[in-house]
Amino acid sequence: MQPQFQIAGQATPEVSLQQNKVLRNTYMLLALTMVPTVIGALVGVQMQFSFFAGSPLISFMLFMGIAFGFMWGIERTKDSGLGVALLLGFTFFMGLMLSRILQVALGFSNGGSLIAMAAGGTGAIFFTLAGVATVTKKDFSFLGKFLFIGMVVVLLAALANIFFQIPALSLTISAVAVLIFSAYILYDISRIVNGGEDNYISATLMVYLDVYNVFVSLLNLLMAFGGERD
Repeated sequence: MQPQFQIAGQATPEVSLQQNKVLRNTYMLLALTMVPTVIGALVGVQMQFSFFAGSPLISFMLFMGIAFGFMWGIERTKDSGLGVALLLGFTFFMGLMLSRILQVALGFSNGGSLIAMAAGGTGAIFFTLAGVATVTKKDFSFLGKFLFIGMVVVLLAALANIFFQIPALSLTISAVAVLIFSAYILYDISRIVNGGEDNYISATLMVYLDVYNVFVSLLNLLMAFGGERD
């Protein structure tokens, strides 16, 4: 059985080749997932789609149920083409969910610029941290427990803020989420590089969620501090 992490510089050529293949396929599939995400977002904006138009709590729980249902299905079928199909379906759904914040952003006179800045910032964070993980080949697995706890805290805080609607808390959640999911990019790419993840569909799902959450959180911050009304 292959150990979860290889010591840098001691991996056999065959293992290194496999790790490089998983990383390459992950990047290719991650690029592909952006297509249904953009399509879903455009459809949602055109339709004025709002998943949370009713009860925020019920909508939040329904969203989590659908999202975890997709993720469960992807993990169950990750060794087949069906896993790719489910992943692309999931990213279309996430694009639809993205349309609400895009509608809010486009309500600002500089909304297009804010979205572009959030996308550019997300890209810069991703390429920088993925580059660090790939070039250094350092094992960042020690971050896993801390990041998981941080993610749970952010999720619970977001759930609580559905009731309290405190702007300062919302900004704090977004700022912390940028840090946590940026670190998750480093952690998840490191796992691929060091052999901790050998399935590119699972790897793509994790990295996609990292990138998605960084983008949403950055856009929230940019709207709060740089949004301009007509």
